[in-house]
Amino acid sequence: MQSRRNFIGKVATGLAGTLAASNVLGANQRIRIGIVGPGARGSEILREALACPNTECAGAADVYSRRLEEVKKTAPEAKTYLDYRRLLDDKSIDAVLIATPQHLHAECFEAALDAGKHVYQEKTMAFNLAHAKRMRTAYQKAGKQRIVQIGHQWTSTGQMTDAVSFLKPELMGRVTAIESHMYRNTPHGKPQWARPVYPDMTPENIVWKSFLGEAPQRPFDANRYINWRYFWDYSGGNVFENMCHQLAFWYKALGLKIPKAVTMTGGLYLWKDGREVPDTMNVSMEHEEEILFTWASAFGNNQLGVTEDVLGTDGTISHTQQSIQYSPQKVNRKDGNEMMGATRADPKAHMQNFLECIRDSGRQPNCPFDLGFRVAIACRMAVESYRQQRTVRWDAAAEEIV
Repeated sequence: MQSRRNFIGKVATGLAGTLAASNVLGANQRIRIGIVGPGARGSEILREALACPNTECAGAADVYSRRLEEVKKTAPEAKTYLDYRRLLDDKSIDAVLIATPQHLHAECFEAALDAGKHVYQEKTMAFNLAHAKRMRTAYQKAGKQRIVQIGHQWTSTGQMTDAVSFLKPELMGRVTAIESHMYRNTPHGKPQWARPVYPDMTPENIVWKSFLGEAPQRPFDANRYINWRYFWDYSGGNVFENMCHQLAFWYKALGLKIPKAVTMTGGLYLWKDGREVPDTMNVSMEHEEEILFTWASAFGNNQLGVTEDVLGTDGTISHTQQSIQYSPQKVNRKDGNEMMGATRADPKAHMQNFLECIRDSGRQPNCPFDLGFRVAIACRMAVESYRQQRTVRWDAAAEEIV
């Protein structure tokens, strides 16, 4: 494994790209993308993008030199950078996929839009409220000519189409509650999210200052780098990893606003491995639409799986990652029938939607900025409630968590 100093001498500078043409695209024009953060998730979305017609990867940026070597297996022609800003200097790049740790989202998002790029921003969109507001300012400044898709891919599934078809007053009556679960288990001795610290994870191969960004300054720590999901400085825990997807699905289907009050309880009951974020938790979110959205999650048992049940006076919608179905409440719809969702979508539909919107700027992406904004604030409210050990509320007039 080559050192960071040696690697710097070999990576592309990106200067040649500054003379390239503008990224205004026609309906069938090839889209040149760049990836910031080609780790495990970043590599997945990069492969999705390259599986879509008329796309190519022109650049990749990461603070860890190994990642830049590995990305060449997926995109051999991509220029590689330790500093993502050099990637953004390449004017031939039309769109950027951002898959950094959560605390770096705002920094990269703002810079990408300022550089004139379309942005696919991995979830959860914003790390905290201040970041969300900064990202909104950048989004508004960029204007409608820049497409932003937030990476809540469930919003592009066929199940979303089915959910909307079931959410009719004559089928559901009055919806007052959504109960959701997200449970996982792993073998003994293999903690959820644990990643090994490799020998080459050293200050020579990782640009530690860039990884920290605006987070509190700390001495180099390879474990904090690779297992960033464990630590509040960089992560919102499983709320930001998974609750966000379940919220985004139903926030889109029902048009829910930011919750007016959120309470989160739980703790580190299972994995005593130095992590700070809880492994067992319960979140209760009160919405002004008079819907109570609850979410329970733990990493020590997968019996309850990943589910949401939307509860109405006249019917129930039950959603899993594999299916969605409607069941009538016989007390009010005695002649009602059960219905299974049957709409199918390509697994890469969310990425395809992003690229299609770039080619047709009049289209609205399936997970637009506003949806990502609402979900991010709801998730941050949950984290703030847990850490402050109290219920927090949303002051809509002041746009503050209180």
